Amino acid sequence: MKRPSVKKRGFTLLEVLVATTIMAIAVVGVLSALSSTVRNAARLTDYDRAVMLGRSKIDELLLDVHFPRGSMVQGGFDPSVMGGMEGGWSARLSRFEMPPSPSPGDQALDRMELQIWWMSGGQRRTFALEGYHASVLRPEDLQQ
Repeated sequence: MKRPSVKKRGFTLLEVLVATTIMAIAVVGVLSALSSTVRNAARLTDYDRAVMLGRSKIDELLLDVHFPRGSMVQGGFDPSVMGGMEGGWSARLSRFEMPPSPSPGDQALDRMELQIWWMSGGQRRTFALEGYHASVLRPEDLQQ
């Protein structure tokens, strides 16, 4: 009497090892990509926060009629608004454009240069903004 053939089902040890190795490589790749994404998102969040604070600061400085022209002014940001990081700013206001024959009461164009800085990962990060506003010339402005 002939015995019917028995089909074996399942995986061999070699197939299991190959599948496990492939899965391990895939998981390491995914985790590495995820780690890079989280690091980039944190860096962009810091940058976005600094940009928003910079825009607010340049608006504030451009509206300050007593801001000294020609000298560098510096300040810091409260760490609570910087997400716990140290940060600050420096600004300079300069005359950008004057009328050809200026007289008191004429309008001139001033330029505000603002540099924002913050510490991130032990490195100082910076970016610059600039803005312009019209000002009315006073007699003392023409004596300079």
